Amino acid sequence: MKDTDIKRLLYTHLLCIFSIILSVFIPSLFLENFSILETHLTWLCICSGFVTAVNLVLYLAVKPNTSSKRSSLSHKVTRFLKCCIYFLMSCFSFHVIFVLYGAPLIELALETFLFAVILSTFTTVPCLCLLGPNLKAWLRVFSRNGVSSIWENSLQMTTISSFVGAWLGALPIPLDWERPWQMTVERKCSICRSLHVPCMGLGPVIR
Repeated sequence: MKDTDIKRLLYTHLLCIFSIILSVFIPSLFLENFSILETHLTWLCICSGFVTAVNLVLYLAVKPNTSSKRSSLSHKVTRFLKCCIYFLMSCFSFHVIFVLYGAPLIELALETFLFAVILSTFTTVPCLCLLGPNLKAWLRVFSRNGVSSIWENSLQMTTISSFVGAWLGALPIPLDWERPWQMTVERKCSICRSLHVPCMGLGPVIR
């Protein structure tokens, strides 16, 4: 049984990776001038939709947490609406956290929110697919020694890895000084001269 779960888990992750690759190439067949760099906001929306759809289909097909109880249609609809609310709450919560960590409040708000959406797609959506809108199950899985299956262990690892990856992804940003969204070298050098501090073209060096 464990070997079967490992194979299913491997196929699930491979298909999720494949969906990300498809989100890069398929839109170019239908959208003109589509590219990740030039139309990155569009790509974020498409990638989020692809990954969410694949997660829903895979978890419905694999059903790692099968329940013996038969739920009514109204219960399923209520559960689906709760999942949608949880996802939106996750997006807005991440957006607020990004702003508190230094993202612009008004300027580039759409970019910040879409980043929150893509992070919620890789963290909240798998939790909702596997655990549902059950906060007690979430706390159990992400608490110490609370994992009870290989699926929950994978969920724990991928969620934490997504947060760490989002954090580490911000580290190279100060290195892109020559890009249009950063200060120019000439302006930084003028700031250094006005502050009377050493400068190597990388901004003020305070000793």
